[in-house]
Amino acid sequence: MRKHTNPRLKINLFLSLTLLLFGAAESMAQQTLENINQALRYSRYSRVSPKIIPLKEGDRRFRLQMPIEKIEEGIENGIYQFAYAVVGSYQEPLTADKWMELRDVDIIRETGYHFYFEKQVDIPQDQEMAFAVLRVTDTRQGDEYYYHTDLISPFIFEYPEFWGYYSDGIPFDQNFLTMKEPLEFKSRGTISIQHFHYPTLFDIPLPPMEIRPASVPRELTVNYEGEFLTNIPKSFDELGYYFLQTDTTSAAGMLIRSVHDAFPKVKDYEEMVDMVAYISTRREHEALKEAEDKKQALDLYWFNLTKEEEASRKIIREYFKQIEFASILFTDFKEGWKTDRGMVYTVMGPPNEVLFRLNGEIWSYLPENSNSKITFTFARVKNILTPNYYVLNRSRALQPEWFKSITQWRNAQMAF
Repeated sequence: MRKHTNPRLKINLFLSLTLLLFGAAESMAQQTLENINQALRYSRYSRVSPKIIPLKEGDRRFRLQMPIEKIEEGIENGIYQFAYAVVGSYQEPLTADKWMELRDVDIIRETGYHFYFEKQVDIPQDQEMAFAVLRVTDTRQGDEYYYHTDLISPFIFEYPEFWGYYSDGIPFDQNFLTMKEPLEFKSRGTISIQHFHYPTLFDIPLPPMEIRPASVPRELTVNYEGEFLTNIPKSFDELGYYFLQTDTTSAAGMLIRSVHDAFPKVKDYEEMVDMVAYISTRREHEALKEAEDKKQALDLYWFNLTKEEEASRKIIREYFKQIEFASILFTDFKEGWKTDRGMVYTVMGPPNEVLFRLNGEIWSYLPENSNSKITFTFARVKNILTPNYYVLNRSRALQPEWFKSITQWRNAQMAF
């Protein structure tokens, strides 16, 4: 049985209203994928988490697997309304006739953790691109949760002939899997899957104002792990990431990041030392890495930031909650907190506005007592492992706000 690791259980009505007000101006215009504010996707107080996992069943035919994770406990019937749509571009209006309502009778399976829908869609032959959108509406406050995915686009190479499923039959809806936790891979018939293990350790990303290129590993170790058959439970027993394929001459495959059993929480003091790099000086971080007793060194590090035990506990609690969310939200072949989006999320907090483009993602923050936005732009980069690989557009102009946020962390003044 999979662990329910998502900690987003706390409800914050004020934040929901803030997000609604922030997006009010956009809602007056015609709604498109390009102007929907999807900040609730990354909120620490979200009540559900929708996903779309497309399976290609023909040249232009897709089966949309739509699991909606229940973060809120004790969900009653009728609280949420569900709908999906398919558009040909990020600019195509999502008019009322585009949305197809999903009713209770459409539920394929409901568990304690998920609602699960499936729908088959056909893309016209003359349509160059296609994107599926899932909308979940909380009828109590009107919050709208969105998730979209490419069906046909320049960022999709090929689709695998299989997918992984939890023991309760729900599709594998994240990129990370606890070591030795089994998945069952299903396909139209019984086929053989080859899997490759990459025991790669990644460095933390450079800060947003560092414009020099990041170092790239000269070599990646890869271990061929052999073949296994679909329709039989399979686990992955080493840390790192795995790439699964039925045809190694094809670009089609499935990525799984294998993680320790504490993930997305911190595992030990060694890992904690790595994670504090974002808010530490270089000298502080080097001293922590060199310390023989990591626990003692960290205790002293946290206390020295504020000289107050309660303030130190606040920093620890909030900082590692951010790390946890970053790992849940952004893990791909890297742990989520080590990605560019995970770094910005950890230091700056959840963005007030999230806008998507075909080739990027734009986060905006609204500082208190300011009419200007702080904007981080992430470029979408083609990657055979995942269609959702994003790299931050770095700029020296981001330095003042970045250092300001770090100072707030070190003074225990961050609040989300």
